[in-house]
Amino acid sequence: MLPSTAFTLLWSLALFTLASLSLLYILRCFLHFNMVKDEFLHHVGVNYLFAPWISWLLLLQSTPFFMPGSNYYLALWWFFVIPIVALDIKIYGQWFTKGKRFLSAVANPTSHLSVIGNLVGARAAAKMGWSDSSICMFSLGMAHYLVLFVTLYQRLPGSDRNIPAMLRPVLFLFFAAPSMASLAWNSISGTFDKSSKMLFFLSLFLFMSLVSRPTLFKKSMKKFNLAWWAYSFPLTALAIASTEYAQEVKSSTAHLLMLVLSTLSVVVSLILMVFTAFNTNTVLPKDDGLQSPIDTGSPV
Repeated sequence: MLPSTAFTLLWSLALFTLASLSLLYILRCFLHFNMVKDEFLHHVGVNYLFAPWISWLLLLQSTPFFMPGSNYYLALWWFFVIPIVALDIKIYGQWFTKGKRFLSAVANPTSHLSVIGNLVGARAAAKMGWSDSSICMFSLGMAHYLVLFVTLYQRLPGSDRNIPAMLRPVLFLFFAAPSMASLAWNSISGTFDKSSKMLFFLSLFLFMSLVSRPTLFKKSMKKFNLAWWAYSFPLTALAIASTEYAQEVKSSTAHLLMLVLSTLSVVVSLILMVFTAFNTNTVLPKDDGLQSPIDTGSPV
Protein backbone atom coordinates (compact mmCIF):
# COMPACT_ATOMS: atom_id res chain seq x y z
CA MET A 1 0.00 0.00 0.00
CA LEU A 2 1.15 3.51 -0.79
CA PRO A 3 1.79 5.83 2.19
CA SER A 4 -1.29 7.94 2.89
CA THR A 5 0.41 11.21 1.85
CA ALA A 6 1.61 9.82 -1.48
CA PHE A 7 -1.80 8.29 -2.16
CA THR A 8 -3.55 11.58 -1.39
CA LEU A 9 -1.22 13.46 -3.73
CA LEU A 10 -1.78 10.96 -6.55
CA TRP A 11 -5.53 11.05 -5.98
CA SER A 12 -5.51 14.86 -6.00
CA LEU A 13 -3.51 14.87 -9.23
CA ALA A 14 -6.03 12.50 -10.80
CA LEU A 15 -8.87 14.72 -9.57
CA PHE A 16 -7.25 17.84 -11.03
CA THR A 17 -6.65 16.10 -14.37
CA LEU A 18 -10.20 14.77 -14.61
CA ALA A 19 -11.71 18.09 -13.54
CA SER A 20 -9.62 19.91 -16.17
CA LEU A 21 -10.65 17.52 -18.93
CA SER A 22 -14.27 17.73 -17.84
CA LEU A 23 -14.11 21.53 -17.95
CA LEU A 24 -12.59 21.42 -21.44
CA TYR A 25 -15.39 19.18 -22.63
CA ILE A 26 -18.02 21.46 -21.10
CA LEU A 27 -16.47 24.33 -23.06
CA ARG A 28 -16.55 22.13 -26.14
CA CYS A 29 -20.29 21.65 -25.59
CA PHE A 30 -20.81 25.42 -25.73
CA LEU A 31 -18.28 26.30 -28.43
CA HIS A 32 -18.63 23.27 -30.70
CA PHE A 33 -22.10 21.96 -29.98
CA ASN A 34 -22.46 20.42 -33.44
CA MET A 35 -19.43 18.22 -32.82
CA VAL A 36 -20.85 17.06 -29.49
CA LYS A 37 -24.19 16.37 -31.18
CA ASP A 38 -22.42 14.30 -33.83
CA GLU A 39 -20.74 12.28 -31.09
CA PHE A 40 -24.08 11.63 -29.42
CA LEU A 41 -25.56 10.38 -32.70
CA HIS A 42 -22.50 8.32 -33.66
CA HIS A 43 -22.53 4.59 -32.93
CA VAL A 44 -18.92 4.76 -31.62
CA GLY A 45 -18.78 8.27 -30.18
CA VAL A 46 -21.87 7.89 -27.99
CA ASN A 47 -20.19 5.13 -25.98
CA TYR A 48 -17.37 7.48 -24.98
CA LEU A 49 -19.92 9.64 -23.17
CA PHE A 50 -19.82 7.00 -20.43
CA ALA A 51 -16.08 7.56 -19.87
CA PRO A 52 -16.18 10.71 -17.69
CA TRP A 53 -18.87 9.29 -15.41
CA ILE A 54 -16.93 6.04 -15.07
CA SER A 55 -13.82 8.03 -14.17
CA TRP A 56 -15.65 10.12 -11.56
CA LEU A 57 -17.14 7.00 -9.97
CA LEU A 58 -13.72 5.35 -9.79
CA LEU A 59 -12.30 8.44 -8.10
CA LEU A 60 -15.24 8.50 -5.71
CA GLN A 61 -14.60 4.89 -4.66
CA SER A 62 -10.99 5.68 -3.80
CA THR A 63 -11.43 9.09 -2.17
CA PRO A 64 -9.36 9.55 1.01
CA PHE A 65 -11.48 12.47 2.23
CA PHE A 66 -14.76 10.84 3.23
CA MET A 67 -16.10 7.36 3.83
CA PRO A 68 -18.63 5.41 1.74
CA GLY A 69 -22.09 5.92 3.19
CA SER A 70 -21.49 9.57 4.05
CA ASN A 71 -23.86 12.21 2.70
CA TYR A 72 -21.16 13.49 0.33
CA TYR A 73 -20.54 10.02 -1.07
CA LEU A 74 -24.27 9.39 -1.47
CA ALA A 75 -24.95 12.70 -3.23
CA LEU A 76 -22.02 12.28 -5.61
CA TRP A 77 -22.99 8.68 -6.37
CA TRP A 78 -26.42 9.79 -7.50
CA PHE A 79 -24.94 12.69 -9.47
CA PHE A 80 -22.61 10.37 -11.41
CA VAL A 81 -24.98 7.41 -11.81
CA ILE A 82 -28.02 9.27 -13.18
CA PRO A 83 -26.25 10.19 -16.48
CA ILE A 84 -25.18 6.54 -16.86
CA VAL A 85 -28.77 5.33 -16.43
CA ALA A 86 -29.97 7.99 -18.89
CA LEU A 87 -27.42 6.83 -21.47
CA ASP A 88 -28.44 3.22 -20.76
CA ILE A 89 -32.03 4.03 -21.65
CA LYS A 90 -30.88 5.75 -24.83
CA ILE A 91 -28.52 3.02 -26.00
CA TYR A 92 -30.10 -0.16 -24.67
CA GLY A 93 -33.55 1.05 -25.69
CA GLN A 94 -32.60 1.42 -29.33
CA TRP A 95 -31.08 -2.06 -29.39
CA PHE A 96 -34.43 -3.81 -29.14
CA THR A 97 -36.76 -1.25 -30.69
CA LYS A 98 -37.38 -0.57 -34.35
CA GLY A 99 -34.95 1.48 -36.41
CA LYS A 100 -31.52 1.18 -38.01
CA ARG A 101 -29.60 1.16 -34.72
CA PHE A 102 -30.31 -2.39 -33.63
CA LEU A 103 -27.40 -4.10 -31.92
CA SER A 104 -26.13 -6.26 -34.78
CA ALA A 105 -25.76 -3.12 -36.92
CA VAL A 106 -23.96 -0.85 -34.45
CA ALA A 107 -22.18 -3.23 -32.04
CA ASN A 108 -18.47 -2.51 -31.64
CA PRO A 109 -15.90 -2.91 -28.83
CA THR A 110 -16.58 0.59 -27.47
CA SER A 111 -20.08 -0.64 -26.62
CA HIS A 112 -18.45 -2.30 -23.61
CA LEU A 113 -18.19 1.15 -22.01
CA SER A 114 -21.93 1.16 -21.43
CA VAL A 115 -21.60 -2.16 -19.58
CA ILE A 116 -18.57 -1.00 -17.59
CA GLY A 117 -20.45 2.12 -16.49
CA ASN A 118 -23.13 -0.02 -14.84
CA LEU A 119 -20.56 -2.30 -13.20
CA VAL A 120 -18.56 0.60 -11.77
CA GLY A 121 -21.78 2.10 -10.43
CA ALA A 122 -22.68 -1.26 -8.89
CA ARG A 123 -19.31 -1.48 -7.14
CA ALA A 124 -19.65 2.05 -5.79
CA ALA A 125 -23.14 1.25 -4.47
CA ALA A 126 -21.89 -1.96 -2.85
CA LYS A 127 -19.28 0.02 -0.93
CA MET A 128 -22.13 2.01 0.64
CA GLY A 129 -23.88 -1.20 1.62
CA TRP A 130 -26.69 -0.61 -0.86
CA SER A 131 -27.21 -4.26 -1.79
CA ASP A 132 -30.33 -3.88 -3.93
CA SER A 133 -29.00 -0.89 -5.88
CA SER A 134 -25.69 -2.62 -6.56
CA ILE A 135 -27.39 -5.85 -7.68
CA CYS A 136 -29.74 -3.84 -9.89
CA MET A 137 -26.91 -2.11 -11.74
CA PHE A 138 -24.85 -5.31 -11.85
CA SER A 139 -27.68 -7.31 -13.40
CA LEU A 140 -28.40 -4.53 -15.91
CA GLY A 141 -24.77 -4.45 -17.00
CA MET A 142 -24.26 -8.22 -17.15
CA ALA A 143 -27.49 -8.90 -19.04
CA HIS A 144 -26.43 -6.57 -21.82
CA TYR A 145 -22.81 -7.74 -21.62
CA LEU A 146 -23.87 -11.29 -22.48
CA VAL A 147 -25.87 -10.08 -25.48
CA LEU A 148 -23.07 -7.77 -26.60
CA PHE A 149 -20.37 -10.42 -26.14
CA VAL A 150 -22.25 -12.98 -28.24
CA THR A 151 -23.02 -10.39 -30.93
CA LEU A 152 -19.37 -9.29 -31.25
CA TYR A 153 -18.10 -12.86 -31.02
CA GLN A 154 -20.15 -13.87 -34.06
CA ARG A 155 -18.42 -11.24 -36.23
CA LEU A 156 -21.51 -10.74 -38.37
CA PRO A 157 -20.99 -9.60 -41.99
CA GLY A 158 -20.21 -5.90 -42.03
CA SER A 159 -19.42 -5.68 -38.31
CA ASP A 160 -15.74 -4.96 -39.06
CA ARG A 161 -16.82 -1.69 -40.67
CA ASN A 162 -18.22 -0.41 -37.40
CA ILE A 163 -14.89 0.77 -35.99
CA PRO A 164 -11.98 2.66 -37.64
CA ALA A 165 -8.52 1.05 -37.68
CA MET A 166 -7.12 3.76 -35.40
CA LEU A 167 -9.52 2.63 -32.65
CA ARG A 168 -8.25 -0.96 -32.56
CA PRO A 169 -6.87 -0.45 -29.00
CA VAL A 170 -10.48 -0.44 -27.75
CA LEU A 171 -10.46 -4.20 -28.37
CA PHE A 172 -8.87 -4.34 -24.89
CA LEU A 173 -12.31 -3.43 -23.55
CA PHE A 174 -13.24 -7.05 -24.28
CA PHE A 175 -11.53 -8.10 -21.05
CA ALA A 176 -12.16 -4.86 -19.15
CA ALA A 177 -15.86 -5.68 -18.73
CA PRO A 178 -15.42 -9.13 -17.08
CA SER A 179 -12.55 -7.75 -14.98
CA MET A 180 -14.78 -4.98 -13.68
CA ALA A 181 -17.63 -7.45 -13.20
CA SER A 182 -15.31 -9.61 -11.10
CA LEU A 183 -14.47 -6.65 -8.87
CA ALA A 184 -18.09 -5.52 -8.66
CA TRP A 185 -19.31 -8.95 -7.59
CA ASN A 186 -16.47 -9.15 -5.08
CA SER A 187 -17.78 -5.94 -3.48
CA ILE A 188 -21.38 -7.12 -3.60
CA SER A 189 -20.76 -10.59 -2.13
CA GLY A 190 -18.00 -9.48 0.24
CA THR A 191 -15.61 -12.18 -0.96
CA PHE A 192 -13.79 -13.19 -4.14
CA ASP A 193 -15.97 -16.26 -4.59
CA LYS A 194 -16.40 -18.68 -7.50
CA SER A 195 -18.44 -16.21 -9.54
CA SER A 196 -15.70 -13.56 -9.24
CA LYS A 197 -13.08 -16.15 -10.13
CA MET A 198 -14.97 -17.25 -13.26
CA LEU A 199 -15.20 -13.65 -14.46
CA PHE A 200 -11.52 -13.09 -13.69
CA PHE A 201 -10.48 -16.21 -15.61
CA LEU A 202 -12.61 -15.11 -18.56
CA SER A 203 -10.94 -11.70 -18.61
CA LEU A 204 -7.51 -13.35 -18.35
CA PHE A 205 -8.30 -15.61 -21.32
CA LEU A 206 -9.50 -12.68 -23.44
CA PHE A 207 -6.37 -10.71 -22.48
CA MET A 208 -4.09 -13.56 -23.58
CA SER A 209 -6.06 -13.95 -26.81
CA LEU A 210 -5.46 -10.29 -27.70
CA VAL A 211 -1.79 -9.95 -26.70
CA SER A 212 -0.93 -13.06 -28.72
CA ARG A 213 -2.04 -11.20 -31.88
CA PRO A 214 0.08 -8.02 -32.00
CA THR A 215 -0.42 -7.58 -35.76
CA LEU A 216 -4.05 -6.78 -35.00
CA PHE A 217 -2.90 -3.42 -33.59
CA LYS A 218 -0.23 -2.66 -36.19
CA LYS A 219 -2.13 0.07 -38.05
CA SER A 220 -3.30 1.83 -34.91
CA MET A 221 0.24 1.97 -33.48
CA LYS A 222 1.84 3.80 -36.41
CA LYS A 223 0.96 7.21 -34.98
CA PHE A 224 0.01 8.27 -31.46
CA ASN A 225 -3.69 8.68 -30.85
CA LEU A 226 -5.74 9.20 -27.71
CA ALA A 227 -7.29 5.80 -28.44
CA TRP A 228 -4.05 4.34 -27.04
CA TRP A 229 -5.41 5.14 -23.58
CA ALA A 230 -7.82 2.25 -24.14
CA TYR A 231 -4.88 0.02 -23.17
CA SER A 232 -4.63 1.56 -19.70
CA PHE A 233 -7.96 1.03 -17.96
CA PRO A 234 -8.49 -2.62 -19.01
CA LEU A 235 -4.99 -3.53 -17.84
CA THR A 236 -5.54 -1.72 -14.54
CA ALA A 237 -8.89 -3.43 -13.97
CA LEU A 238 -7.33 -6.82 -14.73
CA ALA A 239 -4.40 -6.08 -12.41
CA ILE A 240 -6.73 -5.11 -9.55
CA ALA A 241 -8.80 -8.25 -10.13
CA SER A 242 -5.61 -10.33 -10.03
CA THR A 243 -4.73 -8.66 -6.71
CA GLU A 244 -8.08 -9.67 -5.23
CA TYR A 245 -7.60 -13.18 -6.59
CA ALA A 246 -4.09 -13.46 -5.13
CA GLN A 247 -5.32 -12.29 -1.72
CA GLU A 248 -8.03 -14.94 -1.83
CA VAL A 249 -6.06 -18.02 -2.95
CA LYS A 250 -2.70 -17.03 -1.38
CA SER A 251 -0.56 -19.04 -3.82
CA SER A 252 2.85 -18.14 -5.29
CA THR A 253 1.52 -18.46 -8.85
CA ALA A 254 -1.33 -16.04 -8.16
CA HIS A 255 1.05 -13.52 -6.56
CA LEU A 256 3.43 -13.80 -9.53
CA LEU A 257 0.53 -13.16 -11.91
CA MET A 258 -0.49 -10.17 -9.80
CA LEU A 259 3.06 -8.77 -9.92
CA VAL A 260 3.33 -9.18 -13.70
CA LEU A 261 -0.04 -7.60 -14.45
CA SER A 262 0.45 -4.76 -11.96
CA THR A 263 3.88 -3.95 -13.38
CA LEU A 264 2.53 -4.05 -16.93
CA SER A 265 -0.33 -1.74 -15.97
CA VAL A 266 2.00 0.83 -14.36
CA VAL A 267 4.52 0.75 -17.24
CA VAL A 268 1.82 1.16 -19.89
CA SER A 269 0.22 4.06 -17.98
CA LEU A 270 3.58 5.84 -17.61
CA ILE A 271 4.37 5.39 -21.31
CA LEU A 272 0.97 6.76 -22.26
CA MET A 273 1.46 9.80 -20.02
CA VAL A 274 4.79 10.54 -21.69
CA PHE A 275 3.36 10.20 -25.20
CA THR A 276 0.37 12.37 -24.27
CA ALA A 277 2.64 15.06 -22.80
CA PHE A 278 4.49 15.27 -26.12
CA ASN A 279 1.25 15.27 -28.14
CA THR A 280 -0.99 17.69 -26.22
CA ASN A 281 -2.56 18.87 -29.50
CA THR A 282 -4.45 15.57 -29.68
CA VAL A 283 -6.43 16.13 -26.46
CA LEU A 284 -9.18 18.05 -28.26
CA PRO A 285 -8.56 17.48 -31.98
CA LYS A 286 -10.45 19.49 -34.55
CA ASP A 287 -11.29 16.33 -36.47
CA ASP A 288 -12.44 13.41 -34.37
CA GLY A 289 -11.88 11.00 -37.21
CA LEU A 290 -15.13 9.15 -36.54
CA GLN A 291 -16.67 8.48 -39.87
CA SER A 292 -19.66 6.20 -39.63
CA PRO A 293 -20.15 3.41 -42.17
CA ILE A 294 -23.86 3.41 -41.36
CA ASP A 295 -26.58 5.99 -41.36
CA THR A 296 -26.32 8.24 -38.32
CA GLY A 297 -29.47 10.18 -38.86
CA SER A 298 -32.11 10.96 -36.31
CA PRO A 299 -31.87 8.95 -33.10
CA VAL A 300 -34.43 6.22 -32.53
